[in-house]
Amino acid sequence: MSWLTPHIGSQMVDVGSAMLLLTCFAVVAQRRLSACVDLFALQSLFLAMTAAFVAFLTGTPHIYLAAALTVVVKVIVIPFVLRRVIERLNVTRELVMNVNVPASLLICGALVMVAFFITQPIIPFGHLLTRDSLAIALAIVLIGFFTMIARQKAVTQLIAFLVMENGLFLGATAATYGMPLIVELGVFFDVLVAALIAGIYTNRLQDAFDSVDTSRLSELKE
Repeated sequence: MSWLTPHIGSQMVDVGSAMLLLTCFAVVAQRRLSACVDLFALQSLFLAMTAAFVAFLTGTPHIYLAAALTVVVKVIVIPFVLRRVIERLNVTRELVMNVNVPASLLICGALVMVAFFITQPIIPFGHLLTRDSLAIALAIVLIGFFTMIARQKAVTQLIAFLVMENGLFLGATAATYGMPLIVELGVFFDVLVAALIAGIYTNRLQDAFDSVDTSRLSELKE
């Protein structure tokens, strides 16, 4: 594969990272909970493909395992759990938001520019293959954090948390060509457990308040 120069490889990794970022904006623009779950699964699939491509280009075999775990845990298992939660709650759309969709998209665009500004001084010191992906990874983390604040439903807040984790995984792949294998296994286990606990918590919230709006938790102080 002599045609696959480091420059071409870097461009292909950047395309995969950009697809992850686009799915972030799609999640922010989406009100239907099931669509948000599908977009998270799609983003995780792009993440696995990008990680596998980095593993192929760099000859780092443990990233293949991380990519496979991403498919199993984040493309199959967690979306399945979230869909079951949505069916159990019988809530299809998020009607009330702390920040409306147009304003959220503008803020997310600003966060992308902030991420590129912050990483600009350190990008030249990164690996050629994944150099530009570091800024995209930070942008995904910031957008995920903002989405947790902007949304009120527990399900979309959980999806935003998982989007942040995807950004952290992309950042680790971009900065160091993947974390040590034992760390990656621990992170995937923690994310899976967190998703299961959040599903139980969401069901309990629905039973207690007949709603999955986390703002209702303030009533517990009364």
